[in-house]
Amino acid sequence: MTAPKALDAPHVPPRILGPAYRTATIGILLVVTLVAFEGMSVGVVMPGVAHDLDALDLYGLSFSAFLIASLFANVVAGLWADRRGYPAPFVAGLVLFVLGMGLAGAAQSAVMFLGARAVQGLGAGASFVALLVMIARVYPAEMRPKAIAAVSAAWVVPSMVGPAVAGFVAEQWGWRYVFYGIIPLVVPALVMLVPALRRPSSSGEAPSDGPRSRPLAMTLAAAATSGGGGALLHGVDRLHVDPVPGAVETLAGLGFLIYGLYRLLPPGGLRFARGLPTTVLMRGFFSAAFFGVNSFIPLALQEVKSFDPKEAGIALTAGALGWSAGSWLQSRWAVEPYRRIRLGAAGVTVAILISLLSVLPGMTGWVAAPAWIVAGFGMGLGMATISVTALKQSPANEQGANSAALSVTDMLGAAVAIGAAGALVNVIGHAPAEIATGFVVICLLMAAIGLSATVLAGRIR
Repeated sequence: MTAPKALDAPHVPPRILGPAYRTATIGILLVVTLVAFEGMSVGVVMPGVAHDLDALDLYGLSFSAFLIASLFANVVAGLWADRRGYPAPFVAGLVLFVLGMGLAGAAQSAVMFLGARAVQGLGAGASFVALLVMIARVYPAEMRPKAIAAVSAAWVVPSMVGPAVAGFVAEQWGWRYVFYGIIPLVVPALVMLVPALRRPSSSGEAPSDGPRSRPLAMTLAAAATSGGGGALLHGVDRLHVDPVPGAVETLAGLGFLIYGLYRLLPPGGLRFARGLPTTVLMRGFFSAAFFGVNSFIPLALQEVKSFDPKEAGIALTAGALGWSAGSWLQSRWAVEPYRRIRLGAAGVTVAILISLLSVLPGMTGWVAAPAWIVAGFGMGLGMATISVTALKQSPANEQGANSAALSVTDMLGAAVAIGAAGALVNVIGHAPAEIATGFVVICLLMAAIGLSATVLAGRIR
């Protein structure tokens, strides 16, 4: 009798929580949970922040400030990760995120709060891009869909309890303690991450020497994109008050935005070239359609249907359940990626059209809850598939640049949609009936974006 050979042993596929990957997975999920809790909490308390700081006119910009700053950090962190590895930008991002939370809690004016949101955005943007690079470097290709599905699943608990907890804290102690309360959670997360951050991050290839790997050029492009996006949104918001200066600022912002995007996106991005360029751009379409409505659901339900913060938060919680289910399905559904993306975009579009019913006379605001389950399912199915497909289409030495490009379109799509929606609310008015009208218009515009994504999905092939 001979000893069994290694080749005779059954093959056991690696698992994201197996011994070789457990530490990295837990570290990633802890940080995602933390950022997710903040993201779900802020949406619920923003109406209270806007009223207390007399900043209802800046409601949309408070979200956009976070996203525009994230956009800039995405690019810098992507370059940093490609050249030096992901640990440093990951930790730097967490530090900035915590600093922004403290500043937001201490804000005494709308301007200070907007600045705090920008600091939070810098931290979240750097951390998220480093996280995507970590997934690409630590996990083999066949495990990445499961790793990204786990990241999406990490939003479930914060999304289920975050809005309700945030609403309770805001009602009992005030909205400031929603920001302060997240800060202590960083300490155990950072401690748990130390072993994962020591894991070798080299991809085994030399850094790319292409145009999207040059630090100065890319940093300038990121500044042009984020600054142009900010100017565009501020100009649009001024159009109804100062038409001429607002138009000049809008056009100038648009020019800088196009200049920056031309250099940040993969070649052919602005003309929707097949393959990676369209894959990257699809992320922006999804984010614009979903978050352009998602950010205004609490405002609409509280102002039009007299929901309290906890009740309004339940509608957002419903979306998280669908998102997790969609992300889980994409990791197990052996269908061509473009079909999954197309189905996801169609789901978001239909859900947006249903959600506008929630502010109509005679309709219950609770219509938003099941509608947002469908929207979340579409986002989970589409966004996770986009991330996996983009990493698969990227050379190893361009994973940081393309992860940054994904985040740029993600953040920019959401920022422009939310900022434009906020401008619409300001133009239409802040009375309950006017907010209802504004919400319906926002839903129709975002549904058009979702429909465009449904049509364009075939170009990722």
